[in-house]
Amino acid sequence: MSAVKEPSFRESVDLMFNRAVAIMDLPPGLEEKIRVCNATYTVRFGVRLRGQIHTFTGYRSVHSEHMEPVKGGIRYATAVNQDEVEALAALMTYKCALVETPFGGSKGGLCIDPREWEEHELELITRRFAYELAKRDLIHPAQNVPAPDMGTGEREMAWIADQYARMNTTDINSRACVTGKPLNAGGIAGRVEATGRGVQYALREFFRHPEDVAKAGLSGRLDGKRVIVQGLGNVGYHAAKFLQQEDGARITGIVERDGALFSESGLDVEAVHAWLVKHGGVSGFPDATHTADGGAVLEEECDILIPAALEGVITMENAARIKAPLIIEAANGPITAGGDEILRQKGTIIIPDMYANAGGVTVSYFEWVKNLSHIRFGRMQRRQEEARHQLVVDELERLDRYMGESWSLRPEFKEKYLRGAGELELVRSGLDDTMRTAYQSMREVWHDRDDVEDLRVAAYLVAIGRVAASYRAKGL
Repeated sequence: MSAVKEPSFRESVDLMFNRAVAIMDLPPGLEEKIRVCNATYTVRFGVRLRGQIHTFTGYRSVHSEHMEPVKGGIRYATAVNQDEVEALAALMTYKCALVETPFGGSKGGLCIDPREWEEHELELITRRFAYELAKRDLIHPAQNVPAPDMGTGEREMAWIADQYARMNTTDINSRACVTGKPLNAGGIAGRVEATGRGVQYALREFFRHPEDVAKAGLSGRLDGKRVIVQGLGNVGYHAAKFLQQEDGARITGIVERDGALFSESGLDVEAVHAWLVKHGGVSGFPDATHTADGGAVLEEECDILIPAALEGVITMENAARIKAPLIIEAANGPITAGGDEILRQKGTIIIPDMYANAGGVTVSYFEWVKNLSHIRFGRMQRRQEEARHQLVVDELERLDRYMGESWSLRPEFKEKYLRGAGELELVRSGLDDTMRTAYQSMREVWHDRDDVEDLRVAAYLVAIGRVAASYRAKGL
């Protein structure tokens, strides 16, 4: 008997799309229009480095232009290929629709290992890649807005923004050509932490619904829940840190490329991250059991599993051994379609990637709006808010003097109440609202329709329905 073939990432996205549209009433032509990738541009460019010309291959894929600009990250990795970029662009379309950011879906990638190059060399490569994309309007504030992804960050986004500005010297909105920039280059407070913060808010919203928590065989709140995180990069680190410090979760396992750490009593996320940055891996970290077989720690007993690195880490091969009753996909596509099928049959609850990691694109949207409005959030209203709150405090203190010592305002209350919302508070508020609203839209479909078994199909139904409505409004 031949072994069943594991679907690729692209095939997994298609299979999950098919599961959703099979129970939707879409005309075949519209279904196909939503499914296909509109365009993929492949660029091969040379850069003179280390005394010779090196040729690099990059991609920018536009999946859907039902809304513009289109939005999606640029990743630097040796495994980047056209199929992967197109699948990620499709996920971006559905993700933006689900969390109601007014973008179509796009994605980019460059076949490169950034660790092999010095910073000044990476800058030359990035600027040339940006030039090749920008001259074809594949970087443009009104048409195509990239962001960081695996292997890229604030530094690369600042180079891209500067390259675009050099090419478009009279474009007053040039900073909006890319998001995820550093604060001093037009970025927004809270963007670096955004995807990890979104994972935290997604879990908080899930745990606000006892009925949903019970479906996962769990009870109570996040406090004390055992969590295993796979990948302590930007997303995994921030998600784990916030869950540990603010929600009382116990991080029992951290899986990295050189193995995994495990401690039943809990790991100090900040300490592990500092060790990882200094040593390039987790091996040798004190106060925890290290195992070279990271995959085995994925299969340990825990309450919540957070795959936060690459796609395809939970497959048909290991899905049956995953013990976590609740999985939240912080990475894009960490569970293959085959693995998803096995987990669903086991009754595992999966909070899907297109919702769980949408914090990044949500705060990117806020950054784009900030760049177009040319003003920092909170600048106009913060002090007016504080002055209005001061009136209330003054009046309460007047009453306090009148009443004697029977009661008085606590100093910490005064401090919190009087502080007006700055940019970071407003960004977090907007992200929290977005994650709550999106979960509720998925949950409604999950609970109200008998033919919807899980949150992933519910997410696809909501997203595809919104994309279809946009196309119909355009007259398609």
